[in-house]
Amino acid sequence: MTAWQDVPPPPLRVTPLGWLRVLWRGSLIGALTYGGLLVLLLVRLVEWPLFGQARPVTPHITRFVCRTALRILRLPLSVRGRPMTQPGAIVANHSSWLDIFVLNAVQTIYFVAKAEVADWPMIGWLARATGTVFIARKGTEAKKQQDIFESRLQAGHRLLFFPEGTSTDAIRVLPFKSTLFEAFFSPALERSMHIQPVTVVFHAPEGEDRRHYGWWGDMDFAGHLLKMLATPRQGRVEVIFHPEVPVDAFENRKILSQHCERVIRTAHVTAA
Repeated sequence: MTAWQDVPPPPLRVTPLGWLRVLWRGSLIGALTYGGLLVLLLVRLVEWPLFGQARPVTPHITRFVCRTALRILRLPLSVRGRPMTQPGAIVANHSSWLDIFVLNAVQTIYFVAKAEVADWPMIGWLARATGTVFIARKGTEAKKQQDIFESRLQAGHRLLFFPEGTSTDAIRVLPFKSTLFEAFFSPALERSMHIQPVTVVFHAPEGEDRRHYGWWGDMDFAGHLLKMLATPRQGRVEVIFHPEVPVDAFENRKILSQHCERVIRTAHVTAA
C-alpha cells in the first residue's frame, strides 16, 4: 500500500493568463514582503534599545503584511473563536508554508521552527527578523532550548508550535510529537502557562484536488508558490481557536499533547 506522502500531486499546468497572474501577484507580494521587512528592521532599531525582547510595534507590521498578502492571493480567511488573553503558547496543525501567513494574520505570535529554516534562502531572513525561535533536534540542546522558551514566554511572547513536526497534504492531521510540550512543565512556567489548540482548515478551490494547498514529501517551495500565485479562483481557509487549557491541569506532556491533538483533529475532520 502506498503511503500518503508518496502520492504526488497533479502536475502543475499554468496557462498564459496564469503566468500573467503569477507575475502580477508575485511582484506585489514580493514588494510587500520585503518592503515590510525593511520597515520592520528600521523600527526594530528603535524598538530593541527601548523594549528589548518585548516587541510592542513590529508584530503589527507582520500582521499587516500577512493580511495583505492573503488579499493579493484572493484567499478568503474566516475565523471562529478568539485568541487567548492568558499567558501561554499555541499549538496548531501544519499544512504548508501558507500557515505562516494565515496564523500571523489573525494574532500576534512567534513561531518555533527547526534550525534548518534559519538557513533557507529568503525565508530564513524573514523568520529571523520576525522573532522566530529556532530549535535543534539534538538531545544535548534540550536544556538550552528550555531556557530560550522560558525567557521568551516570560517576556510575554506567545510561541506557536507545530507538534506534527512536518507539513502535510492539508486533508489530514498527523500524530502529535509530545517532546516540545515538556518545556511547558518547567517549574518556572507550569502554574502560569496555558495552551491554546488552533485548527487551520484549507478548503480547495471548486473542482481542484482536495490537497491543493498541502505541501508535503519532496515538493519544492518554488513550485508550490507558483501554483498558489497561478490559481485563478482560490478556495478558502478557516482558523478555529479552541478554548485554552492550563498546563497544570494535565499530569504530563503526553496527556497534554493527546488532548491538543484530539481537539484539533476533531475540528479538522468536522470542518473539512
